[in-house]
Amino acid sequence: MERYEYDCAVIGGGAAGMTAAAAAASEGAKTAVIEHTRRLGSKLLQTGNGKCNFTNLDMREAYYQNADAAFAMNIIKKFDEKSAMEFFKKTGVYSKVKNGYVYPHSETAASLRDALTAELERLNVSVFLRSETEKITKTDDGKFIIEVVMSEEPTDKKTNKDTNKNTDKDTNKDKALIKKKIRIICRRLIIAAGSCAAPSTGSDGSGYRLASGLGHKIIKPLPALVQLISSFQYCRTMSGVRSTGEIKIYIDGAEICSDTGEIQYTDYGISGIPVFQISRYAVRGADAKKKVAAVIDMLPDIPEAVLEEDIEERLFREPSKSVEQFFAGIINRKLVCAAAKSMGINADMRIDCLGIKRAKSLVRRLKSFEFEITGFKGFENCQVCQGGVALEQLDKNTMQSLLCSGLYFAGEIADVDGKCGGYNLQWAWSSGFVAGKSAAASLR
Repeated sequence: MERYEYDCAVIGGGAAGMTAAAAAASEGAKTAVIEHTRRLGSKLLQTGNGKCNFTNLDMREAYYQNADAAFAMNIIKKFDEKSAMEFFKKTGVYSKVKNGYVYPHSETAASLRDALTAELERLNVSVFLRSETEKITKTDDGKFIIEVVMSEEPTDKKTNKDTNKNTDKDTNKDKALIKKKIRIICRRLIIAAGSCAAPSTGSDGSGYRLASGLGHKIIKPLPALVQLISSFQYCRTMSGVRSTGEIKIYIDGAEICSDTGEIQYTDYGISGIPVFQISRYAVRGADAKKKVAAVIDMLPDIPEAVLEEDIEERLFREPSKSVEQFFAGIINRKLVCAAAKSMGINADMRIDCLGIKRAKSLVRRLKSFEFEITGFKGFENCQVCQGGVALEQLDKNTMQSLLCSGLYFAGEIADVDGKCGGYNLQWAWSSGFVAGKSAAASLR
C-alpha cells in the first residue's frame, strides 16, 4: 500500500478546504488536500448561478441563523470580508460591489476557483482527486492515519498516458477507473468535507460520518435556504408569479421570523430570496411535526387602511368591473384569483355585487395570506445545510476539536448557516483560514 506523510491534511476540496490548505501551506506546513470528486471547488462554481457573491460588506451576527451566531462572528472577525477581498486580490481576483454584495470583477465563480487552485499549486500543496476517505485513526503519538480509496484513470500502455484526459468535467467513465488503497499520515487534520447540500457537486454528507467516528456530536442536518412546500389548494393558480411581499413564519402560532423581497409562487408552494432567508426555521419546525404557517403581506408598501378607503371610493366609481379587473392595477391577477377562490368568491363577479364588506375582506386576505407549510424541498435543491458538528465541541478561536487534539473543522460541516448574500462563503473563507493557520501554528 502506498504511503504519504504530511504535516497537515485537509479532507474536502471546496471553498473552506482549499482556503484551509492554502493557509496551512503558507505557514510552511507540508499540506495535502483529499477530495472525493474529479475536481476542486465544484460547488463553488455553481454559487450565485455562476456569478458567486463571495462576501458582503455588511457583516453582522444577525445574518447567521445557527444557535450560536456569536461563535461564527468570532471566527469571521479573525479573517473578515476585507481580508477575504484582499486575499483574492493578491491572487489576481478583483472585486465588484453591488449594494454591499461582493462579486469577483469578472462576475464568474470560476475566477475564484481558479485562483484558489493556482494558489495551492504555488504553495506546493498535494491534491488527491477521486479519493474517498474510508477511515481515520489516531495513533498513540498523536498522528492521524487516513485510509483512502483512490480511483485512477487507466493508462494507454503504448503511450503511457491517461485514456481520459479531461478530469475537470464529469464523465460517465467511472467503470473504467482503477481503484487502489493508499494511506495518508499527518500530524494535523482538517475536515472540511461540506454538508449534504447540492449532492450533485459531491456534498454527500460523508464528513458527518468521519466526524461522528471521531466522537463528535452531529446536529441533525436539514436543508436551509430552500423552497417551502404548501398544502394550499390554489398554488397552481398562483404559479409563475413573482411579486414583492413580506413573509412571516409562525410555528405553533408564535411568530418566529420575517423577511421582505420578491416572492416566487410555484405549483408546490413558495420560493424566492425572502423565502430562503426564513426557510431554516420553517424546515426545522416542519421536521419536528409542528404547525408551520407562512403568512404573506402581498402589498407591504400600502397600508391596509389606505387600501380600504381607496376601494370604497372606487367601488362606486367603477361598479361594473369584475373582481379580477378591479384589483388588477394593484396586484397580479393570478394572486387576486387565488385569494378570491380561497374565500369562495368568483373573480368574474362584478365588484358592486361583491359589496364593500367582502371587498375589504379580500384586501385583508391579500395583506395576510396564509400558507400552511407541510414540507420543504430536499438537499438537492437547498443552497446550504443547517446542522452539523456541534459548536460546543469546537474551540471558538481556532476551530480545533475539544475532543480530539490536532483535529480541526472548517466550512459547512460545522453547525453554522447564514442568510443569502455571501455570508456562507465568508464563513467558508474565515473558518478555513483560521483552521489552516491554527493547525500550522500548533506544529511549531
